[in-house]
Amino acid sequence: MEVITHLDQPREQWRAGVETRMQVSAGNGASQLCLFEQWVQPGVGAPTHRHPAEEVLTVIAGTAEMWIDEDRVTLTAGQSLLIPAERKHGFRNVGTKTLHIHAVLASPIFEATFEGSAEPVRRWLPAAP
Repeated sequence: MEVITHLDQPREQWRAGVETRMQVSAGNGASQLCLFEQWVQPGVGAPTHRHPAEEVLTVIAGTAEMWIDEDRVTLTAGQSLLIPAERKHGFRNVGTKTLHIHAVLASPIFEATFEGSAEPVRRWLPAAP
């Protein structure tokens, strides 16, 4: 049995104004999902992208505008958006304070293809033996 202490895991800057802490992934033994948190400064977020797996984004604190394809919605603390696999989506912080998001991706490897890019980004691959 492996216990993962999330506060021991580093925050990484994914892009200006966005820090991410991967909690669970193939990198620490997961075989079916990724769990991660993001802290997003006002006006910043995740550009439009898609994943080959389903994702759930939950707002822990703050206000987020989220979209799937052309449909947009505003979410606040305690609300989640279910994003089907292969659907174009993204979000941004539309509030005045830090947006805190929790994400669950139904894949142990983070893989995303961003709009305008032909190649996917892959992160948190299994640890080398």
